[in-house]
This record gives sequence, structure tokens and C-alpha cells, in this order.
Amino acid sequence: MAKTYDLTNGSPAKLIMKFFFPMFFTNMLQQIYTIADTAIVGKGLGDNQLAAVGNMSSLTFLIVGFSIGLTNGFSIMTAQYFGAGNRKNLRQCVAASAVLAFSITAVLTLLSIIFLRPVLVLLQTPESIISDSLIYGYIIFGGLAANIAYNLCASILRALGDSKTPFYAIIVSTITNIIFDFVFVFGLKTGVEGPAAVTVMSQLVSAVICFARIRKIEILQLSKDDFRNTLSMAGNLLKNGIPMAAMNSITAVGCMTVQYFVNGMGVVYTSAYSACSKYINLFMQPACTAGYTMSSFTSQNCGAEKYDRIVSGLKVCLSVAAVSYIILGSVMVFFSGELASFMLNGPEQIGLASIYLVRCGIMIFAVDFLFVFRSGCQGMGKPFLPMISGVLEMIMRVLVIALFIGKIGFAAAAYAEIAAWCAALAINVYAFVYFIRKKTKHDKKEFHHFALRKC
Repeated sequence: MAKTYDLTNGSPAKLIMKFFFPMFFTNMLQQIYTIADTAIVGKGLGDNQLAAVGNMSSLTFLIVGFSIGLTNGFSIMTAQYFGAGNRKNLRQCVAASAVLAFSITAVLTLLSIIFLRPVLVLLQTPESIISDSLIYGYIIFGGLAANIAYNLCASILRALGDSKTPFYAIIVSTITNIIFDFVFVFGLKTGVEGPAAVTVMSQLVSAVICFARIRKIEILQLSKDDFRNTLSMAGNLLKNGIPMAAMNSITAVGCMTVQYFVNGMGVVYTSAYSACSKYINLFMQPACTAGYTMSSFTSQNCGAEKYDRIVSGLKVCLSVAAVSYIILGSVMVFFSGELASFMLNGPEQIGLASIYLVRCGIMIFAVDFLFVFRSGCQGMGKPFLPMISGVLEMIMRVLVIALFIGKIGFAAAAYAEIAAWCAALAINVYAFVYFIRKKTKHDKKEFHHFALRKC
């Protein structure tokens, strides 16, 4: 039988790092094959096709980000039941998560395909790239079930302390993706439909690998009885899942607004922004992984009511985020030109991307720390304030890009990101401190009441 991993006992630092590294390599591989996709499209098909694919990034995040937030929200309860040792509720939770996830997938797939063209028009997508954007989008959204299947299975495994299996799945998926990208683009001479189809196929491969591992975990052997309590369990799952999903989608709306203004400047700017977005996503991965680790660690320990361990876990994860900032922020600042040249061909696009990367590289610590504090709040089953921070992120992006793009041009896109990160960080730091103090005080009161009764 496959192993599960208890994060409620033992050294927090050792447990966190053991959990962190497989997940870190998983996330980095995902980003690397996204970068590879972008480079292959840019070098193999041209800057216009790169702009078409990149133009879909914020819209894809709106849909896919919603589903990721949903499955991650579900996994909070899974981890809490596992940490509490409640196997019956654990199985019912997993059963209800699967039913909910795939019901919502069907709705998201239908809506995203129906409204793709109107949204692209609304975003001021240049006429020269709208056809390729539609082709790419229809394939990606048509295969949304594969993406959600992987995220659901991976989140369940991580809730049980297994970050290795998703890593192995992504290794296979990445190799599959890169090989077939080359085959479709350079061998078969396809357009953007080739990389899109390969992305869906790779996600399906990773989902199958994770599902096969879940089938081997003894405590997750589901029966018909586990599906009978789906409705009552669904309500509790949605209390966590919907705010986390909404937070991602609200953030995506802010990104889409920035995309709208950038698109209005022309294809050159769309290409530069596309490349920059890929690098930002890549270089925030160590801290993002520290956030996911914090979420699983917090969830299990919250279920076990070991709140002091949560604070210890926070310190470890913040240290990881700080090291990430020092190393990768420096790369963004000092090697911005080389990074831009790797994806882009035109000198104007490269110049624009270089300026963007320097500005964001200096301030990327804000989003690095944001991931850790926000995940800590969510892991305690407190998703509301993090969702509010997503609203604030959207507002800051919209305000900054709308007010300053006419004055400072493309640089406003970078400042919009920075403003959003800083505002969201402030709310999540406050929320984490508030909730952990509240939990700790409650824990101490319970202890005193228990001690008095014993006396």
C-alpha cells in the first residue's frame, strides 16, 4: 500500500523540507515546460503566435485558477481530517470532492467555450492574433477535465503528506510535453493547435499517474457508503473551496484588465507582456511551493490542534521565501536582457520585457511572502480574508494600470503587479497574526478549564 505522511509529529523544519523539495521540483517542472512551450512557439512559429498564446494566459488563469483554488480548498478539509485521525470523514470528504470537482468542471468547460470569443474581443485582442487565440483556447478549455483531474488527485495526495507522487507525474508529463511540442511544431509544422493538444495530453498523463497512486492508499479505499453523505459534506467543502477559487478568479480579472490595456498598445507589447508573465510565474515558484507546503502543514496541525507547530512552520516557510527572493530576484534584475532574449525575437519586445523584469525583480519579495501568509490562513480553514485580499489585488491592478499607462507606458504594467502584491501581503499578514493568536488563546483557555476540572 502507498504511504501517507504525518506532519503533526517530529521536527517542523525536517518535515517541511522533506515535503517541500518534491513539490518544488514539481512546480518548477510545470513552469519549465510552460517556458519551453512559449520558447518553442516563439522561435518555431513567431512572435505573433507567441502573442496569441500569451494573450490567453490571464483568461486561462481565470478558469484554471478557479478550479485549482477549488481543489486546494477541498484539500484543506482532507488534511484536517487526516491530521485528526478521522478516517470515515476523510473518505467521505474525498468522495464529495470528486463529485463536486467534476460537476463544476462540466459547467466551466461549457461556459469557457461559449464565451471565449466575446471575452477575447472585450480584451481588445488584436485582429492579427485572435484566430490563433481562439484555436488555442478551444483546445485548452475543451480538455479542462484533464487539468482538474490532475489538480484534484495531486491535492488529495499532498493533503496526506505525499508530495513525491505529483513530482514523479510531472517528470513524465514534462518529458512528454517537450518531446511532442518539438514533434508537432518543428516536425509536423502545426500551428498553435499542436502545443495546445500536447498540453492537454500531458495533463492527462499526470492525472492518471496520481490517480493510480490514490487507488493504492488503504485509507482511501472508497465504498458506496462514502458517497451517501455527499450533500452534507459538499456544503462544508464549498465553504473552503469557493472563497479560494473566487480569490484566484478575482485576481485573474485584475490580470485580464492589465492585459486589456497592454493589448491596446499593440502586438509588440502583448508579446513582451506574455514573456514577462511566464518569467514571473517561474521565479515565484519556490515561494509558491513554500505556500503550498505551509497549507498542508497548517491543515494537518490545525486538525490535530497543534497551533504552536504552525508558527514554527511559518518561520521555516518564510525563510525559504526569503532565500528564493535573494537568488531569483537577483537573476531578474541582473540578467533581464538575457531572459527576454530567450523567448523574444524583436529588439523592441526585448527592451520592454527587460525593463519590466528589473522592476518586478526588485519587489518580488512581496508576492513571495504573500504566498506563505495566505496559505497559512487558508490552512487554518479561514479563507475569507485571503479572498478579500484577492479583491484588493484586483482593485490595485486596475487603478494603477488605468491611471498610469497613459503617463509612463508599459512600465505601468509592472507597477500594477507590485502594488497588488504589497496590498495583498498587508492583509494576509494581519489575518494570519489575528487567527493564530485567536487559536492559541482558545487552546490555552481549553487547557485551563481542563486543569481546573481535574483539580
